[in-house]
Amino acid sequence: MKTPMKITAFAAALAASFGAAYGVGNVVAPVDTAPPPAAHSEHSADARASEEPGGHGPSAAGGLQISEGGYTLDLDTPRVPAGRSSELRFTVRDDDGRPVTAYQREHDKELHLILASRDLGTYRHLHPARAADGTWSIAADLPKAGDYRLFADFTPAAEGAKNLTLGADLAVSGAYRPAPLPAAAEVAKVDGYTVTLDGALHPEKAGELKLSVSRDGRPVTDLEPYLGAYGHLVALRSGDLAYLHVHPGGEPGDGTTRPGPEVTFTATAPSPGAYRLFLDFKHEGKVRTAAFTVVTADAPDQGTGTQDTPGNTQESHDGNGIGDGHSHE
Repeated sequence: MKTPMKITAFAAALAASFGAAYGVGNVVAPVDTAPPPAAHSEHSADARASEEPGGHGPSAAGGLQISEGGYTLDLDTPRVPAGRSSELRFTVRDDDGRPVTAYQREHDKELHLILASRDLGTYRHLHPARAADGTWSIAADLPKAGDYRLFADFTPAAEGAKNLTLGADLAVSGAYRPAPLPAAAEVAKVDGYTVTLDGALHPEKAGELKLSVSRDGRPVTDLEPYLGAYGHLVALRSGDLAYLHVHPGGEPGDGTTRPGPEVTFTATAPSPGAYRLFLDFKHEGKVRTAAFTVVTADAPDQGTGTQDTPGNTQESHDGNGIGDGHSHE
């Protein structure tokens, strides 16, 4: 066999081997290696938009980059085991590599920490503690192995600083079997509560999302403030887990905002596609999370099963990681 033919044959065999390995990995794969490097701002159109003036406006998505605006998310614990409580530690560093120790308070906290699995089946909204040296830490129990994304949502106290959402990859070791994205639905149930979604996400166009909370068929009209509002909404794009800043309408005590049953938000999708919405609301002293899959009107088929089917209902349980991921101080 001539040399060029030998090289070609070897390359074909190598490609076939890797292809087979990839197919097996998609079924069940152990996760015990470090996560891949996080994307930096220069590699993402959404990330570039967030660096421009007003970049965290309606169409910008955050969390795709580990560094932005002169700040970097330094994750000290990039790997944790599944099913056990582990301490997560990280530091936000400035352009000179120094830990950031002063932050503006937004929604009652200096920093909001979001954890989500790549298949969006597990979700956590946490509030870590900051040490004097700038190190943030908190215990987290992630039930399933797989690839996760960690989001730090904060605003440095430096003059002129803007709100940032930096993201880093987190590996949770163990046997991994990704789950399909749940079907799009307008109703979600959690812990005896029913939450109904009215509204839609539109690419590059602001829209209103109304979420109405009821229990046992009766509207809940005495929601309690949580993070400075009667509800807190996080939206993550399926695939790359781009993080959307979703802002609530009104606030407790403003004289016009009612404590339920409706909580209203304004949101814009940065692109067509499927998104997972997580609504945190507080009632009778406990925070619960209702989760929805929403598909933009002009999105291609996302493989979520039923899309925007009237009456379709999703149910969240504490055991699946949706509704038990809060920390309170």
